[in-house]
Amino acid sequence: MNLLITTLATFIQIYTVLLIIRVLLTWFPNIDFYSQPFAALAQITDPYLNLFRSIIPPLGGIDFSPILAFLALNLVGELLQNLTRLPIVQGF
Repeated sequence: MNLLITTLATFIQIYTVLLIIRVLLTWFPNIDFYSQPFAALAQITDPYLNLFRSIIPPLGGIDFSPILAFLALNLVGELLQNLTRLPIVQGF
């Protein structure tokens, strides 16, 4: 069980890095997200970001949904890390 939780926590850390790269790349308007490797990055990260874009639409041309997406990922990552620190209780 500990291996599964550790794997999920590692996945969340890697996915967070991918999201940071995706958000930083949006600052460069000349990047074509239909060419590789940017298309692969968009395919990986956009479904998750679209969940939050439906909650918070862009305001004044600025997309605030990644902030909520990062907060949610951080919360889940912290919960998983806390699960690995819990002592294992043996059966009676």
